[in-house]
Amino acid sequence: MNFVTVIDLAGSVALLLWGVHMVQTGVQRAFGARLNHFLSTMLRNRFQSFIAGAGITAILQSSTATGLMITGFAANGVIGLPSALAVMLGANVGTTLIVQLLSFDVSRIAPLFVLVGVIMFRRGLNHIRDFGRVFIGLGLILISLHQFLVILHPYTNQPALRTVLGNITDMPFITILLSMILTWIMHSSVAVVLLIASFASHNVIPAETAFIMVLGANIGTALNPVIEGTGKNVIAKRLPMGNLINRVIGAAIVFIFIHPLTHWFTYYYPDINRSIANFHTLFNIATALLFLPFLTPYANLIKKIFPRTKEETVQDPSKPVYLDKSVIQSPILALGNATRESLRLCDILEKMLNGVDDSFKNQTPQIASAARRFDNTLDKLTNSIQSYVTGLDPEALNQNELNQVEKILTFCTQIANAGDVLDRNVLSTVQKMVKQRIILPKPMMDPLQKMMRRIHKNLHTTATLLINEDENIARKLAEEKDIFREIESKVIAIYYENLRQSTDDKKNQIQYGSFMIELARDLKRTNTHVVASAAYPVLDQNGMLLPSRLQPEEDTENYDNDPIKILQREDNILTRD
Repeated sequence: MNFVTVIDLAGSVALLLWGVHMVQTGVQRAFGARLNHFLSTMLRNRFQSFIAGAGITAILQSSTATGLMITGFAANGVIGLPSALAVMLGANVGTTLIVQLLSFDVSRIAPLFVLVGVIMFRRGLNHIRDFGRVFIGLGLILISLHQFLVILHPYTNQPALRTVLGNITDMPFITILLSMILTWIMHSSVAVVLLIASFASHNVIPAETAFIMVLGANIGTALNPVIEGTGKNVIAKRLPMGNLINRVIGAAIVFIFIHPLTHWFTYYYPDINRSIANFHTLFNIATALLFLPFLTPYANLIKKIFPRTKEETVQDPSKPVYLDKSVIQSPILALGNATRESLRLCDILEKMLNGVDDSFKNQTPQIASAARRFDNTLDKLTNSIQSYVTGLDPEALNQNELNQVEKILTFCTQIANAGDVLDRNVLSTVQKMVKQRIILPKPMMDPLQKMMRRIHKNLHTTATLLINEDENIARKLAEEKDIFREIESKVIAIYYENLRQSTDDKKNQIQYGSFMIELARDLKRTNTHVVASAAYPVLDQNGMLLPSRLQPEEDTENYDNDPIKILQREDNILTRD
C-alpha cells in the first residue's frame, strides 16, 4: 500500500465523517426543538427510552452523536442514568440498522441523494434547506463507504494482507484490539463492519474472525463518547462508561459461544455479508435484552464506581450547570442549554432582591452584605454563558439561531447590569441606612415597597418571555417603565410635601427624603435593565419600538400641564395592584 492509497483512504474516512456531520446538523436544525420535545416525552420508561435511542440514531446516522447528546442530558440531570443507559442500548441497535441497509448495494442511489439535496439546499428556505443538508450528507456517506471499499478491493488479494490477517486468526484478543483501534480512529462502526464484511466476502478472513472483529468494532465505537464527552466531570463519565462496560460484558459472553454461533449464522445465512450484518444486529439486541431489566441496579453500581468528587458535591452557584461543550457543534442543543443557564441568572438576581427586602425587615447589615456577594456570582455566570454562546460558529447558524444568540447575549448583559445597580447602589444604600439605624416612615416606604414588588413580578415575567417570546407579554412588561417613572415622580412629590410641612425635624426629613429618592431612582434603573433584558428584543423584532420617546413638536402644545390632574394621576399610581 503506497502513500497515495493511504491519502485516498484518509480522504474517504474524512468524507464519511463530513457526511455524518451534515446529516446531524441538518436533522438538528430541522427538528432541534421538536427533537428535545420528543426526548422529553419519550424518556418516561426504559422501553420508550430504548425506542427513542434507536430512532434518533437511525436519523442521525451515528450512535456516537447520540451518545454525546445523551451524555450531556444525563450530566445536567435532564434524564436519569437508567433512562440514559436505555437510550444508549437503543442507539447501539439503531446503528446496526444502518449496516443492514448498507449491506445491500445502495451506492447507485448516492448521486441521486446528492442531486436532490443540492436542489433543496439552493432552492429551498429554512427547513427545506436543512433537509437538503440531510440528503447531501446521506449521499456523501454512501459515496465515501463505496469509495473506501473500492480502494481496498485490490488489496484483498494481496498475499501480504492475507498473511497478516491470517496470522491474527489464531489470536482472537489481538483481533478484537485491532478492530477496536480501527473503529476508534475512523469514528464509525458502520465503516468498520462493512470493511470486515468485504474482507470476509473475499475470503481474506474466515467467518469466525469476522464475527470476532465485529465484537471489537462494537467496543471501539463505545470508546468515542468516553474519550470525547467526559472531561473532568465525574457525573458525565457515568453514561459513556456504563455503555462501554455493558458492551464489554456482552462481547465477553458472546465470545464464549463464538464457535457455535459462527456455525449457526453461516448455516442460516449463507451470504456472508448478510450473516455479518445480522450478527451485528442480533448481538446488540441480545445485549439490550440482557441489560434492560437490570438497568436500575446497574445504574446504582455505576454511580458507586464513579462517585461525585468533593468539588462536585459542593455546588458553586457561579459554576455553569447546563453549558455542555460536547454539543457545541449542535446549535439548537447549545442554544437550548444557554437559555436554561440564562434562567439561572434570574434566580440569582432574585436572591439579591430578597436581600433588599430582608434587610429592611430585619435591620441587619450582614444580610445586605451577603446579598451583595451574589453580584460576583452573577458576573461569573454571565461571562460563562457569553463565552459559550460566542463559541458557536456563526457560519453554521441560520438567521433564527443568530437572532437567538443576540437575545441571549442581551438578556445576560442586562440582568448583569441590574445586578450591578443592586450591588453598588441599592444594597449599598440599604446597608448604610441599617448601620445608621435609619428607618423610613411608612408613607416613604410604601412607594419603595411597591417598586420592589413590581420588580419581583417583572423578573418572573422576563424569565417567561425569554422562552416563549410572547408579544403581548413583552408590551405589558415594557409598560412597567411608565409605572416606575410615575412612582418616582410621586416619591419626589412626597419629599417636597414633607419639606413644606416639616418645621421641627427638617434635618431628618431631608436625610430621610434623600435616601428615599436615591433608592427610588436606583430601583427604577434596576427595573429598566430587567425590562430591557427580554421585552425590548421581542418588541424590536416585531417592529413595535419607536426610535424616540420624544413627542413631535406639533403635539407638545396640547400637553396637559394642569397640576391638579398631575397629582391625581400620581395618587392613582400608588393605588394600583
